[in-house]
Amino acid sequence: MSLYDIDVAACRSRQARLLDEMQSLRLDVVVVTQIEHVQWLAGPRFAWTHQPAAALTADGKLILVAPNRFPAVAAADEVLTYEANWHSTLRNDQRAASSEVLVDALLRKVRPKRMGGAFSTLSPHLTVPLEAELVDVEPVLYGLRRRKDPDELARLKHAIAATGRMYQVAREIIEPGISEIEVFNALQAAAVEFLGEMLTGTGNDYQCGARGGPPRRGRRAEAGELYILDLGPAFRGYFADNCRTVAVTEPTDVQLEAWRHVTSVFEHIERTVKPGTSAKALFHEAQAMLDQAPVGVFNHHLGHGIGLFPHEGPHLNPNWDDTFEVGEVFAAEPGLYAPELKVGMRIENDYLVTETGVELLSDFPLEL
Repeated sequence: MSLYDIDVAACRSRQARLLDEMQSLRLDVVVVTQIEHVQWLAGPRFAWTHQPAAALTADGKLILVAPNRFPAVAAADEVLTYEANWHSTLRNDQRAASSEVLVDALLRKVRPKRMGGAFSTLSPHLTVPLEAELVDVEPVLYGLRRRKDPDELARLKHAIAATGRMYQVAREIIEPGISEIEVFNALQAAAVEFLGEMLTGTGNDYQCGARGGPPRRGRRAEAGELYILDLGPAFRGYFADNCRTVAVTEPTDVQLEAWRHVTSVFEHIERTVKPGTSAKALFHEAQAMLDQAPVGVFNHHLGHGIGLFPHEGPHLNPNWDDTFEVGEVFAAEPGLYAPELKVGMRIENDYLVTETGVELLSDFPLEL
């Protein structure tokens, strides 16, 4: 088995952790319909064009409803299918179709009186016919997903390594006159070649002389500018997210001074973060450090967790009050922005929270 293949034992471990939460909430079943939650529990990664479902019952059995055919591997006790397309045309009523199959299975096996689900995606196609008391377990699911198992960590590390290759290519090709589309195409190709398959997601920011945004047709890099590349290729559902800023020509003294202040935040993170550290307090500490810079402002979050979604817990942000936990993978992205910096810079590293501190996962050059 490849290091990146579905790990049934790891999926079963995640099901067991959810089962513990179900017992404390006195739930007969938890139903999930969001693709990421289904993958986290059962293993297969379904396309965004499909609408699978899964249900974990109080006796620890998982029912998976998959589109069209049985997946080759799944951590499920019963796999059922629904017709996602007719005569090669995708149906627009897939949620009704998959829900009908799952409702029939639950009525046959459980007839739940108290059912948990993620309310943001829990469909009336499921809730109305089952007539169960509903409990929102979305916060529980996102809380459980914060700790990454070895199979998840392997995919995250591989996606992060792909960004290392992308930045290597960027430093080789960026020069005055290159277009943003050229850079974007070259970096996407580098990631696909490195991973050996299609990406399941990509990063945010490919604009030169701007804080961020998609590549612009006709926009070319100019001497003296800084090129912020915030890259997030996703490998089999798991998102990397880190950023490097590349100087189109030799950086100026003021740009280098700002860079020293930005990168000093990483030294602080690596020295202070451990399980139990407040992510909110860390944000304020970084804000105070960057406020001391002689040029530029820092006016966005310090970072966030990454996994099956680009932004997960913990939130390094004053609007949340998270604490770091063992097994989390998070991105930290200090920055400084000012006109005299030719817009500015953002640099982002990915870290794993360990028993004693953090492990750097994006160990490639930080230089402008």
